Amino acid sequence: MLGQVPGTFLKSVSARHFSSFPTDTITLEVKPFKAHKIEPPSNVVETNVEELFKMYITMYKMRRMEIASDMMYKAKFIRGFCHLYDGQEAVLMGLESALTLQDSIVTSYRDHCHMMTRGGSVKEILAELFGRSAGSTKGIGGSMHFYSRRNNFYGGHGIVGAQIPLGAGLAMAHKYRGEKNVAITMYGDGAANQGQKYEAINIAALWNLPIIFVCENNHYGMGTPEWRAAKSSNFYTRGDYIPGLKVDGMDVLAVKRATAFAKEYAIENGPIVLEMDTYRYHGHSMSDPGSTYRTRDEINAMRTERDPIERVKKLLLSNGCDTAEIKKAEREIKKEVDDAVEEAKASPLPPASWLWKNMYVDATNQKMRNIHNDGLITPQFDPEYKL
Repeated sequence: MLGQVPGTFLKSVSARHFSSFPTDTITLEVKPFKAHKIEPPSNVVETNVEELFKMYITMYKMRRMEIASDMMYKAKFIRGFCHLYDGQEAVLMGLESALTLQDSIVTSYRDHCHMMTRGGSVKEILAELFGRSAGSTKGIGGSMHFYSRRNNFYGGHGIVGAQIPLGAGLAMAHKYRGEKNVAITMYGDGAANQGQKYEAINIAALWNLPIIFVCENNHYGMGTPEWRAAKSSNFYTRGDYIPGLKVDGMDVLAVKRATAFAKEYAIENGPIVLEMDTYRYHGHSMSDPGSTYRTRDEINAMRTERDPIERVKKLLLSNGCDTAEIKKAEREIKKEVDDAVEEAKASPLPPASWLWKNMYVDATNQKMRNIHNDGLITPQFDPEYKL
């Protein structure tokens, strides 16, 4: 069944009346897994309409939120860096479906949807993107630095690859405490050649740490195709002495199957690599049109042939789910995202003194540069978050 994916939305989804849905077990074959130094799991998976429906509406919500982020960036409500996740939803949804909140996750700067699956509301996420006080980190972190210690989500990191060794540390903590949990450290193909990744793999293998190294291979590191950056783009084999699997990252059921297998392996034996063959529809970030190094035909072909959300929708319709029920859920999600946009806009900006939070015990007599760059100010310091 679906893993313990948190958040107010999925709590309401879980309460949705499913009695009209078919209850039969659905048996499917996903694309066979390619394996390195390990016998791959079976590509036969089981699911049901209720699980598929929950997956569908969660990924649909991710997509709508990222589309809203695109619009708000172009309207200048979001400034600075902004990396969108649309196209890659099946990777995160499949991972979370095989995990619990006691398992740790750390990722790169493409992290908006991770905050959602780890308990954040759309309003909190958008407010953070807008730099507003109602944001999940009080409007101070922004797009690349979402975080939820309560639900074992450790960021959002702006430095390419910097999160990989942190994931090894999280795995070490799980092992030290005797917990039957894993750490997930996620990175892209653009970070897959970094030395710190191999240092983390080495120490994780030496100490048999319960960690899954998840390479989200969307085939372009910024604007550089994988074949130009890596002598070997078989990233699932690049752990050398630790095993790996290559997974269809556009198929949520394949990702769930591989993650469940990898979690069981990692807890008992130590690190493993999962390479997710996926694709991002937007450019690397909002400043990248995404069409100078790849063709629009390529992007449209991926949307038409491999879209992860449409794949699940087709499964729902072919297994007895009512079209009206799907459309009703889509309307509710669109309204939730639209309402969240307006509520986030209405949230006040954080006071200047919040920039000092978690940096100074007492910032008395300290000065900071004014946001308008017209001199220095001395904001009143208050150790509490008060407006």
